[in-house]
Amino acid sequence: MDAHVTEIHPNDNPRKTTPRPTVSVVMPALNEAKNLPFVAARMPTGIDELVFVDGNSVDDTVAVARRLWPGAKILTQTRKGKGNALACGFLHATSDIVVMIDADGSTDPAEIPAFVDALVRGADFAKGSRFIAGGGSADITFTRRLGNRMLNSFVNMEFAVAFTDLCYGYNAFWRRHVSVMSLPATDRPDAHWGDGFEIETLINVRMATSGLGIVEIPSFERRRISGKSNLNVVRDGFRVLRTVRMEHRNGTKMTAKSIERPTSLTRRSVYSWRSRDRGDYVAR
Repeated sequence: MDAHVTEIHPNDNPRKTTPRPTVSVVMPALNEAKNLPFVAARMPTGIDELVFVDGNSVDDTVAVARRLWPGAKILTQTRKGKGNALACGFLHATSDIVVMIDADGSTDPAEIPAFVDALVRGADFAKGSRFIAGGGSADITFTRRLGNRMLNSFVNMEFAVAFTDLCYGYNAFWRRHVSVMSLPATDRPDAHWGDGFEIETLINVRMATSGLGIVEIPSFERRRISGKSNLNVVRDGFRVLRTVRMEHRNGTKMTAKSIERPTSLTRRSVYSWRSRDRGDYVAR
């Protein structure tokens, strides 16, 4: 049974009478000083907290972040790697909803309302996808696309899910679900599995195998504005593959019983914020 996609119907809003949830944005950064002004210019209103996690940058990243977001929580991660930076950020986030975005301008902050809206309408985890209607990428190479497709297929087969974009890191979730991720502790100096770019796969698999309701949100990946990516396609691709095998071996493979949970939402469709004003809800 495909487990990850939940249909969000236009008239189905189980949280309609509740107050607006607060929103924290967690943003890891390493030498992104030149990219931050673009990210700040695209940031929507209604963000209650920005948790900016610096990876010991050697440029003016921290100074620029302080200037752009005077009220932000600015941290220095405790180890190396994107996974550790996110874990540090999640630990310090205090809002109801947490949104993960990149500091290089590739993930558009203007899309944040789409992710928040999906959660308010009943999802537990909103997963960005470049490969559903309304999504796309100006940055992905043929090699990365092929690798992502192969890893996607492997995960979907092994865990009985139906992700379309496993390795994309633009996600949002209710903060109460952080414990489901079981991320490495941040207060230890030695490196841990999950500290690197495999973090997105680890989060996605653990969220799915927990039986939480996941909805994919169309997202357009922009080109990095300045600087070079810290992603190594071959090295990090093997780390993702190893993560999948470890999660499977550790017994997190989902059973049909584990995904049968009470919900007012039916499955098999993807809600698109981009199409909301036209009134259509994009089905896969």
